[in-house]
Amino acid sequence: MKDVREALMIGRNSEGKLVRRPISPFMLGSAYRFQTSSATSILHRITGCALGVGTILMTLWLVCAASSDGAFSVIQAFFASWIGMLVLFGFTVALFYHFCNGVRHLSWDAGKGFELPDMHRSGKLAFAATIVLTVVFWVIAFLVW
Repeated sequence: MKDVREALMIGRNSEGKLVRRPISPFMLGSAYRFQTSSATSILHRITGCALGVGTILMTLWLVCAASSDGAFSVIQAFFASWIGMLVLFGFTVALFYHFCNGVRHLSWDAGKGFELPDMHRSGKLAFAATIVLTVVFWVIAFLVW
């Protein structure tokens, strides 16, 4: 064996004979055509990570609010700045997308929407619902603020 990776490509078939496993190319390479389902899957993972980071920031905001007026005014000034507003906007986009795509996954868990046209339609619907929910949320937020 020239390389350790070759050992990982050796397996056994159902009869117990040694066979070489096929190598799957990376999904963003030239072997695959990028599809809506690829984008929704990747974005679901990215927004899940973004929600984790955003939740830490919201927790920091709560800790500052509970600790002192000075700490709260610093974190409040950050969230009121343009960069803070951008972070909050990104957090809401991630929240609504992850929610909408999560509902899509729940319908798959129920055994519905596995046909390719249905998958593309529900993916586009998740994107559209994310945009609508985010815009409505921020319009209401600025009207109340």
